[in-house]
Amino acid sequence: MVAGTSDPRLDFVLNQIETMVASEGGSIEVASYDDGFLKLKYTPGVNEECPECVPTHQQVRHFLAASLKVHAPYVEDVEVV
Repeated sequence: MVAGTSDPRLDFVLNQIETMVASEGGSIEVASYDDGFLKLKYTPGVNEECPECVPTHQQVRHFLAASLKVHAPYVEDVEVV
């Protein structure tokens, strides 16, 4: 489970994204969250049988931004490193 941010709506989204990337052996970590800006560290997993199944940094950012728009719209910007 990803470390909490003390924001239950944001934590919900982060846990959903973590579940998605963990299914392919990946992980996420909150690098920082301040004043509507979220910076997330993403470590992709490895799936030798289906390399295209492992989400890219861009895909994780897209999924995260779309989910935040619904569940935590006050998060204005997201960076995935």
